[in-house]
Amino acid sequence: MTAKPAAAAARATVYGYPRQGQNRELKKAIEGYWKGRVTADALRQTAADRRRSNWQQLTDAGITEVPTGDFSYYDHVLDTSVMVGAVPERHRTAVSADALDGYFAMARGTQDVAPLEMTKWFDTNYHYLVPELGPDTVFAADSTKQVAELKEALALGHAARPVLVGPITYLLLAKPAPGVAADFQPITLLDRLLPVYAQVLADLRAAGAEWVQVDEPALVQDRTPADLNAAARAYREIGALTDRPKLLVASYFDRLGDALQILAAAPVEGLALDFTDSAASNLDALAAVGGLPGKRLVAGVVNGRNIWINDYQKSLTTLGTLLGLADQVDVAASCSLLHVPLDANAERDIDPQIRRWLAFARQKTTEIATLARGLAQGTDVIAAELAANRADLASRAHSAITHDPAVRARTAAITDADGRRSQPYAQRTAAQRAHLGLPVLPTTTIGSFPQTDELRVARADLRAGRIDAAGYEERIENEIREVISFQEKTGVDVLVHGEPERNDMVQYFAEQLTGYVATQHGWVQSYGTRYVRPPVLAGDISRPEPMTVRWTTFAQAQTSKPVKGMLTGPVTMLAWSFVRDDQPLGDTARQVALALRDEVNDLEAAGTSVIQVDEPALRETLPLRAADHAEYLAWATESFRLSTSGVRPDTQIHTHMCYAEFGDIVQAIDDLDADVISLEAARSHMQVADELAEHGYPREAGPGVWDIHSPRIPSTDEAAGLLRKGLDAIPAERLWVNPDCGLKTRGWTETRASLENLVAAAREVRAELAVDNG
Repeated sequence: MTAKPAAAAARATVYGYPRQGQNRELKKAIEGYWKGRVTADALRQTAADRRRSNWQQLTDAGITEVPTGDFSYYDHVLDTSVMVGAVPERHRTAVSADALDGYFAMARGTQDVAPLEMTKWFDTNYHYLVPELGPDTVFAADSTKQVAELKEALALGHAARPVLVGPITYLLLAKPAPGVAADFQPITLLDRLLPVYAQVLADLRAAGAEWVQVDEPALVQDRTPADLNAAARAYREIGALTDRPKLLVASYFDRLGDALQILAAAPVEGLALDFTDSAASNLDALAAVGGLPGKRLVAGVVNGRNIWINDYQKSLTTLGTLLGLADQVDVAASCSLLHVPLDANAERDIDPQIRRWLAFARQKTTEIATLARGLAQGTDVIAAELAANRADLASRAHSAITHDPAVRARTAAITDADGRRSQPYAQRTAAQRAHLGLPVLPTTTIGSFPQTDELRVARADLRAGRIDAAGYEERIENEIREVISFQEKTGVDVLVHGEPERNDMVQYFAEQLTGYVATQHGWVQSYGTRYVRPPVLAGDISRPEPMTVRWTTFAQAQTSKPVKGMLTGPVTMLAWSFVRDDQPLGDTARQVALALRDEVNDLEAAGTSVIQVDEPALRETLPLRAADHAEYLAWATESFRLSTSGVRPDTQIHTHMCYAEFGDIVQAIDDLDADVISLEAARSHMQVADELAEHGYPREAGPGVWDIHSPRIPSTDEAAGLLRKGLDAIPAERLWVNPDCGLKTRGWTETRASLENLVAAAREVRAELAVDNG
């Protein structure tokens, strides 16, 4: 059947695009600037080149309206704080002295000034800098960046649409500034903030903007009546402005729920909605509120968060239905393409059968443009593309890669007993303490140590054939000896081998499991200049042979102290991969869990007494709507226990989480049944320790006392102060001392000094406890 063309030509657009460049040019320029090797002018030129290249790529692909303002040196929420003048008091001097250096100081901190807190952007692996606001916050508009980037695009001949983080989302993502009462609600500042947005919109209109996109993803979460009333009021007031461009209010990552009716009724010219995955119900909800008569609808039908090819026929069906619900229907990805790599065609080493199933940012823009043509001109004009798409989808559905009978049989045989330790925590903790013999307030690190240039060169030499496997292993052994020796001299109680052999905490395992595919150029921004290459989970998962036993046992042979085995948990293996979308996530998690269970059991058999299974993604993968939490948490916690429950009672199981809001998953943390959990806590001043105490968490915990995402070296007094604060919530016999996260991104100089101070702080507080108990 031939689809009829749309009444008006459908536009193809995106909400944002990867910032880094094909070879991570932006990352290299920024880090060069930090090290003094790149000038500010050279950095700005690299940034301008990246923006120009991105807009041209989009235009060449058939995108008819490009975004501006989505580009950032570090984080778009931090950019918004600058735009509205919400610079923390402690950073104002630096920002006034040099705007660029002050910007990076807010992101990274300095030796004397702490950075802004960092946490996950909704349920993604992107991190944003949390705005700090209080009753005394004074906003002031500074649209310099937004106007300049719009003018750049217009001067190059592009139809451009500036993108802003909306006022409701900005305030709902903010937190009380230091010294402000914890119950302060930043949303109460809305009346002060709206005039600033009015000024920015007026500035953008004067600069030539026809449309401005205002992102409100916070409205896809469960919101209180007060939040929804604030949204209604905000867009009534913004919509009533006379000196403004047309407004496109965008949401993504989930369904809008009650906020849809509010936005549909608001005096704005358009809405952008997600119609993929759990947000597909936006279609029925939009029909229920009477559609968007007289308005523009930008339909996110291409998944902007995963890397699988679009189902053209399914998307065209959705788009065809939407034609009757709005005056103008345009085609887009479901969210910014920031969350996917740049170009699948660069992956020459991936099996061609699998590569035909993949769509990175460049491929997704082609998909968007193809769907827009089909919607505007009828499906006859894209007949060849439709036929090729059907063949690619069928290839994936019937591939042996996606169906391994042995894996499926083992998964089907899982019983409830497989997910339970042989003894409850209250019994096994005594066996662990007797076996390990650790002091009160035991010290440890999270796993990785600095990844030096020498290690990167060794990996490159191995890939290039300049050294053989034996030569590479010798270099890794030498690094492990150094890491173990340093920890022993420093006085750390439970050691790690430092993970010098690992390129990434997910990719390292993915490369050794069947069903995973690694990329060479699939970089995605995690935060700032930190980019990761999420592997592609394409098929059924199994473990052909041990993955970590070789290096863990080598490290243990260098010391009499316990050395932790280090693994990445099943939820994080999914969350930090591009996971298959052709079966339920819980089924895939169980497959990964069984592979990890084999590894945990092999580590124990090789003499490892402490095994850490990291789950930093447990909170970030939590669905945005509370109605979806129970189902997710059931399979997520089950898969962790399935990984770890095959060990003896005296083997201590650790887990680790970082950079998320933990308060609403404390019960799930309890349900993991780990013996020890380490958590990020330094930037939030031990907030998570209080949350664990309020819940009555009964196990051991290590809230971090060293913020490793900042180059600052915490003093002994600073670490001891945080440790004492932790003791207010967690008794000494259950409190561990550790950094927030792994040390991979830090240098050896700061690592040595910081870890020495951490151990000194633990000794100082131990001495205080001995006096108190004496």
